[in-house]
Amino acid sequence: MSSTLKGKVALITGGTTGIGLASAQAFVDQGATVFITGRRQAELDAAVASIGNNITGIQGDVSNLADLDRIFAVIKDKAGALDIVFANAGGGDMLPLGAITEEHFDRIFGINVKGLLFTVQKSLPLLKDGGSVILTASTTATKGTENFSVYSASKAAVRNFARSWLLDLKSRKIRVNVISPGPIHTPGLTGIAPPDQQQGLLDFLTSQVPIGRLGEPSEVGKAAVFLASDDSSFINGIELFVDGGFAQI
Repeated sequence: MSSTLKGKVALITGGTTGIGLASAQAFVDQGATVFITGRRQAELDAAVASIGNNITGIQGDVSNLADLDRIFAVIKDKAGALDIVFANAGGGDMLPLGAITEEHFDRIFGINVKGLLFTVQKSLPLLKDGGSVILTASTTATKGTENFSVYSASKAAVRNFARSWLLDLKSRKIRVNVISPGPIHTPGLTGIAPPDQQQGLLDFLTSQVPIGRLGEPSEVGKAAVFLASDDSSFINGIELFVDGGFAQI
């Protein structure tokens, strides 16, 4: 086991699948004690079982403030403090402008913007001075994407949160950085298209990535470890693209 995060306590929201799960595994592999959240208990239990040690799952929906209060109460009871907050929970689906509904908007902004904001806010009493906050945004915050405007706008909000929050938190020397994944081979990516269109979506996205393939969740996890660790001690407010060049052309 490596020890980049030895002795650190981390929260990763949306930690049951994809990027969140891979990041939880990477954090534990680097010596951290990790708490993950997820909305579905069965998936949460499976994620905890797959990692095994130094991992605790807490069921909850980040867009529900009462759930967040309960999540942080558990962390306070079990660990007392946090060194790292990785606000990763998020999601979205595709609708063209003319078909966007209030439900679509409220659901996506509820998780990706409201949930992320209050995850970080409610972590502050537990987060140690000098800690690291990591936010998951997306290459869609930079690029235009047909039929994906609400999700894309929500991720643009996430990117700007980091610029402002590092100023709000500067007296505590808490760093706030953003990871913007490109097309990563996760259930969340395939799930935005109907089953009969999923392979076509993956093939199209692969064709748009200069490096010639989709990313793996573990590759985002390695970037998260870097931003969580003291190796990035003078890195603050950046957007780290993990995208194979997708948004750089």
